[in-house]
Amino acid sequence: MRNHISMETAKDQDVGLNYGIVEVIKNLPSHVKEIEMWYSCFVQQQQLLENQCLLIAHHKPGTAGDVENLTLPSPLNRLTLIHSSLEEDPEDVQMEFVKFLKNITNLVNENRDREEMLIIN
Repeated sequence: MRNHISMETAKDQDVGLNYGIVEVIKNLPSHVKEIEMWYSCFVQQQQLLENQCLLIAHHKPGTAGDVENLTLPSPLNRLTLIHSSLEEDPEDVQMEFVKFLKNITNLVNENRDREEMLIIN
Protein backbone atom coordinates (compact mmCIF):
# COMPACT_ATOMS: atom_id res chain seq x y z
CA MET A 1 0.00 0.00 0.00
CA ARG A 2 1.15 3.49 -0.71
CA ASN A 3 0.70 6.82 0.96
CA HIS A 4 -1.58 9.33 -0.71
CA ILE A 5 0.39 11.10 -3.43
CA SER A 6 -0.64 13.42 -6.23
CA MET A 7 -1.92 11.95 -9.47
CA GLU A 8 0.96 13.51 -11.41
CA THR A 9 3.53 11.92 -9.10
CA ALA A 10 1.72 8.59 -9.19
CA LYS A 11 1.78 8.43 -12.98
CA ASP A 12 5.55 8.93 -12.98
CA GLN A 13 6.27 6.21 -10.42
CA ASP A 14 6.58 2.51 -10.93
CA VAL A 15 3.68 1.22 -8.87
CA GLY A 16 5.31 -2.20 -8.55
CA LEU A 17 3.61 -4.86 -6.46
CA ASN A 18 0.59 -3.51 -4.67
CA TYR A 19 -1.54 -5.79 -2.57
CA GLY A 20 -4.15 -3.18 -1.81
CA ILE A 21 -5.02 0.45 -1.93
CA VAL A 22 -6.82 2.75 0.46
CA GLU A 23 -8.09 6.00 -0.97
CA VAL A 24 -9.34 8.64 1.44
CA ILE A 25 -11.66 10.93 -0.44
CA LYS A 26 -13.70 14.00 0.27
CA ASN A 27 -17.38 13.21 0.42
CA LEU A 28 -18.11 15.49 -2.54
CA PRO A 29 -19.57 14.60 -5.94
CA SER A 30 -17.03 16.93 -7.57
CA HIS A 31 -14.23 14.53 -6.62
CA VAL A 32 -15.60 11.56 -8.58
CA LYS A 33 -13.34 12.24 -11.62
CA GLU A 34 -10.25 12.19 -9.40
CA ILE A 35 -11.41 8.94 -7.82
CA GLU A 36 -11.90 7.45 -11.30
CA MET A 37 -8.33 8.43 -12.25
CA TRP A 38 -6.96 6.76 -9.11
CA TYR A 39 -9.02 3.67 -9.87
CA SER A 40 -7.63 3.50 -13.39
CA CYS A 41 -4.04 4.08 -12.30
CA PHE A 42 -3.86 1.84 -9.25
CA VAL A 43 -6.67 -0.69 -9.52
CA GLN A 44 -7.21 -1.45 -13.19
CA GLN A 45 -3.57 -1.21 -14.26
CA GLN A 46 -2.42 -3.29 -11.28
CA GLN A 47 -5.35 -5.68 -11.77
CA LEU A 48 -6.33 -5.46 -8.13
CA LEU A 49 -9.51 -7.19 -7.03
CA GLU A 50 -12.40 -5.27 -5.54
CA ASN A 51 -11.67 -6.66 -2.07
CA GLN A 52 -8.16 -5.20 -2.30
CA CYS A 53 -9.57 -1.67 -2.43
CA LEU A 54 -11.05 0.51 0.26
CA LEU A 55 -12.55 3.95 -0.26
CA ILE A 56 -12.99 6.11 2.80
CA ALA A 57 -15.27 9.11 2.30
CA HIS A 58 -14.29 11.46 5.08
CA HIS A 59 -16.82 13.92 6.47
CA LYS A 60 -16.20 17.25 8.10
CA PRO A 61 -17.35 17.43 11.73
CA GLY A 62 -21.11 17.69 11.94
CA THR A 63 -21.81 16.35 8.43
CA ALA A 64 -21.62 12.57 9.01
CA GLY A 65 -25.36 12.19 8.51
CA ASP A 66 -25.04 13.47 4.93
CA VAL A 67 -23.89 10.21 3.32
CA GLU A 68 -26.13 10.14 0.25
CA ASN A 69 -24.53 13.02 -1.65
CA LEU A 70 -21.74 10.81 -3.05
CA THR A 71 -22.87 8.48 -5.81
CA LEU A 72 -20.10 6.46 -7.42
CA PRO A 73 -20.37 5.20 -11.00
CA SER A 74 -19.68 1.60 -11.98
CA PRO A 75 -17.16 -0.02 -11.36
CA LEU A 76 -16.36 2.23 -8.38
CA ASN A 77 -19.71 1.41 -6.78
CA ARG A 78 -18.53 -2.20 -6.30
CA LEU A 79 -15.63 -1.14 -4.07
CA THR A 80 -15.97 -1.09 -0.31
CA LEU A 81 -16.91 2.45 0.68
CA ILE A 82 -17.03 3.55 4.27
CA HIS A 83 -18.10 6.95 5.48
CA SER A 84 -15.85 8.25 8.19
CA SER A 85 -16.18 10.88 10.81
CA LEU A 86 -13.43 10.37 13.33
CA GLU A 87 -15.18 12.77 15.67
CA GLU A 88 -18.43 10.78 15.63
CA ASP A 89 -17.64 7.12 14.86
CA PRO A 90 -13.92 6.35 15.16
CA GLU A 91 -14.57 2.74 16.22
CA ASP A 92 -16.52 1.96 13.05
CA VAL A 93 -13.74 3.34 10.86
CA GLN A 94 -11.13 1.40 12.81
CA MET A 95 -13.15 -1.83 12.57
CA GLU A 96 -13.56 -1.54 8.78
CA PHE A 97 -9.89 -0.67 8.31
CA VAL A 98 -8.75 -3.64 10.43
CA LYS A 99 -11.04 -5.93 8.42
CA PHE A 100 -9.47 -4.59 5.21
CA LEU A 101 -5.92 -5.09 6.56
CA LYS A 102 -6.72 -8.66 7.59
CA ASN A 103 -7.94 -9.37 4.07
CA ILE A 104 -4.74 -7.94 2.57
CA THR A 105 -2.59 -9.87 5.06
CA ASN A 106 -4.35 -13.11 4.08
CA LEU A 107 -3.78 -12.32 0.41
CA VAL A 108 -0.07 -11.67 0.96
CA ASN A 109 0.29 -14.91 2.93
CA GLU A 110 -1.53 -16.91 0.25
CA ASN A 111 0.69 -15.44 -2.46
CA ARG A 112 3.83 -16.20 -0.45
CA ASP A 113 2.68 -19.79 0.17
CA ARG A 114 1.93 -20.22 -3.53
CA GLU A 115 5.40 -18.91 -4.46
CA GLU A 116 7.05 -21.24 -1.94
CA MET A 117 5.19 -24.21 -3.41
CA LEU A 118 6.37 -23.26 -6.90
CA ILE A 119 9.97 -23.16 -5.66
CA ILE A 120 9.64 -26.54 -3.94
CA ASN A 121 8.08 -28.21 -6.98
